[in-house]
Amino acid sequence: MKIAVLGGGGAMGGAFGAVLIEGGHQVFLIDVNPDVVGKINDRGLQIDDRSGASRRVPARATRDPKSIGICDLVVNFVKCYHTEAAVTSALPLLGPESMVLTLQNGWGNAPKISHIVGAERVLVGVSYHSATVRGHGHLYHAGRGMTFLGEIDGPVSPRVQKIAGVLNAAGWETTATDRVLDEIWKKLALNVVTLPTSASIRVTVDRLLETPELQDTMQALLSEAVSVAVASGISLNFDERWEAITDNLQKLASGTKNSMLQDIENKRKTEIDVINGAISAAGKEKNIQTPVNNAMIGLIKGIEATF
Repeated sequence: MKIAVLGGGGAMGGAFGAVLIEGGHQVFLIDVNPDVVGKINDRGLQIDDRSGASRRVPARATRDPKSIGICDLVVNFVKCYHTEAAVTSALPLLGPESMVLTLQNGWGNAPKISHIVGAERVLVGVSYHSATVRGHGHLYHAGRGMTFLGEIDGPVSPRVQKIAGVLNAAGWETTATDRVLDEIWKKLALNVVTLPTSASIRVTVDRLLETPELQDTMQALLSEAVSVAVASGISLNFDERWEAITDNLQKLASGTKNSMLQDIENKRKTEIDVINGAISAAGKEKNIQTPVNNAMIGLIKGIEATF
């Protein structure tokens, strides 16, 4: 397949793109940073993993989507607040059969993308891989997990099955599902619980379970997320999610930094609005109080104001 990755010079976009390149696909990494693009074109992507191994993957990067031509698939990994600009710039990549897949964090990206490219093109998904940037074109693939993808509303389609097959064949374990919104909310719950807590007190995520007091706060965040999800028709269970979240944290390598902590450390705007902000907004719609999520939004916004 001919595939373009928006945000391809970032942590997850680069890790995703590298796997597909190694799987034999024609992949173009799109990034706005000229230094990142230049480094990737000169030296490829360097991918380090938890075992200590490092590999270099030849890759093509560009700042100009118009230079690529029509693609079969466009995958969006940009930060939520860059979604509209990135997808609009990618319109020249779309032919009659082209698909756009969002694997971004948070809730609310798909409607923005649908407004630009048409809902009939859009697929949605969520991935439990984790990665961090160590330098231009240099990534640390910190953790691997399942990726889920599906149609926004409907059964598993042939095109979803095709993309899942492509990803699985490339070594990116993927499940096609007709309950993809449930899976997105499961990942959203993980992010609601772990991202702002880690970022606000500046600790790596592997340390979040060290104190019962912080665990109480995390459970309160999760409880609000579950209440809002259930009221919104999403199948989410508190006990199952807490067990999955703690299991995930215990498996992460020491020193693992989540995306929000990386944003705070680099004095960048975070994605708090589509993570805890999504819980707060949905809570207001359903008349459900979300004071702990609101407090986390306030903390992160307060930190951002110091940049």
